[in-house]
Amino acid sequence: MSRPFALLFAGLMAAFFACFLLWPIWTTVRLAFEGPDHGFSLDYIAEVFLNPLYREGLINSFGIALATTLGCLLVALPLALFFVRYEFVGKSILNSLILIPMVLPPFVGAIGIKAVLGQSGALNALMAHVGLMDPSKPVDWLGEWQMAGMVWMEILHLYPILYLNLAASLANLDPALEEAAANLGASPWRRLRRVTLPLIMPGIFAGGTIVFIWSFTELGVPLIFDFDRVTAVQIFRSLNDLSGNPFPFALVVVLLLCSSSIYVVGKGLFGRADAMGAGRATTARSPVRLSGWASFGCALAFLLVTLLAILPHLGVVLLSLAEDWYATVLPERWTLAHYAGALGHDLTLSSIANSLKYSLVALLLALILGTGIAYLNVRTRIWGRQWLDLMAMLPLAVPGVVLAFGYLAMTRPGRSFDRLMLGEDPLMILVIAYAVRRLPYIVRSASAGFQQVSPALEEAAHNLGATPWRALRRITLPLVLPNLVAGGLLAFAFAMLEVSDSMILAQQAVHYPITKAIYSLVMSLGDGPSLASALGVWAMVFLGITLAGASLVLGKKLGALFR
Repeated sequence: MSRPFALLFAGLMAAFFACFLLWPIWTTVRLAFEGPDHGFSLDYIAEVFLNPLYREGLINSFGIALATTLGCLLVALPLALFFVRYEFVGKSILNSLILIPMVLPPFVGAIGIKAVLGQSGALNALMAHVGLMDPSKPVDWLGEWQMAGMVWMEILHLYPILYLNLAASLANLDPALEEAAANLGASPWRRLRRVTLPLIMPGIFAGGTIVFIWSFTELGVPLIFDFDRVTAVQIFRSLNDLSGNPFPFALVVVLLLCSSSIYVVGKGLFGRADAMGAGRATTARSPVRLSGWASFGCALAFLLVTLLAILPHLGVVLLSLAEDWYATVLPERWTLAHYAGALGHDLTLSSIANSLKYSLVALLLALILGTGIAYLNVRTRIWGRQWLDLMAMLPLAVPGVVLAFGYLAMTRPGRSFDRLMLGEDPLMILVIAYAVRRLPYIVRSASAGFQQVSPALEEAAHNLGATPWRALRRITLPLVLPNLVAGGLLAFAFAMLEVSDSMILAQQAVHYPITKAIYSLVMSLGDGPSLASALGVWAMVFLGITLAGASLVLGKKLGALFR
């Protein structure tokens, strides 16, 4: 790529990020700090902390996020240690099963959990059947333990992100450091606490930050659990009252400030570990081959976590197949009609078409932008390329509900980008939102591909008379195509099942994506939840296939996409 063209592309990318990443955030921030006289005011921000309802929402959101992050660490760390350090029975298969929770958005899994843990659900029926509970006095699990249920749902969905980062960090850890500690008399627990954990702190921070921000701003699961006392749901409920009401903007800004502060503090505490850490291992680690009960124990740990993680999925599948499931352990009558109904329902047909349209166009945009940014960052030395890479990765740190609300604010009638709404059609703004939110996957996978392809191949093509563009098109891009395919599969699949943007930006039923249609069906009477479950199963199958394809192509590098 010639330097003038590289500079032109970098300028266009800077303009894109200014318009569709920084401006929506700034629009929300400005309105939150704008007083009745259009001057600067802190009154609305202060009211968020003074209002008991808003304050409770923030406290609950923080508690859920903290419990989720700690829970994910407790689940993921032992599994990552087992995977990197030992050879045990079924290791490869069990490692692949770790990704299962990611094939379904947690709010869809919450539908299945409600069928299992509801007052007339499968768990109460089982307890009554074995005599552990009076059938006339069923336990209201989701009423008494709503927050615990939401934390459980989040842990079961998000622990693979932390696991992938920890496994990558442990694989790069130099075993000589732990061996030196052992030679000095340190016990295994002391080596883990004083040597291993400090050295893999960048991996813990990389995965833990995403888990914390994701669960801190989760919208779908509280909506399904009908739990309004979290900030994300309070923002969602205020969408119909934006005109003249600054408090929704103040809520969004507080949410952004909290998540950003957590990221900055964590980066300040643990970010330096990147520079002082062990880096790549100087000697290869040889996994210890286990046998007997030790091997079975490691396999059992993976299997138990996977079985717990697929319980929500099983609930969704059973509900989608149930003709009648009330106060019984398993459905009494089975049917496939809900699958046909899910594909024949007016709302689901249009939502599938809408999601395909939004996601495909967003994928094309993300591929163009992400590949260009990765190339500039890896292959050129132009000024500002690191800032472009930072901007591309910023959506991982900025809550989805914040960006979605910012897009909604800047496209309101009379605002700077109101023409992007095409009347009431959110096509353009949803495409941009999906592309920006999933751009990090493309950038990281493309960067890995460019780093693996030697620049000498392009230089040889130039020496033979090929132009920079021809060398890029005929030599480099075909070689990085597997990485682009893997990153594109993930971007497309997660865009198809995006929650925050879909729930906030799609306001009319005719424009609903799949996730908004599932939520609408769950809230309807009759067989709505069963149809929503059937649609969720279709989505689960689709996302499972794409994740498997991406995993086969990227292998252990899959964890780098979530950094």
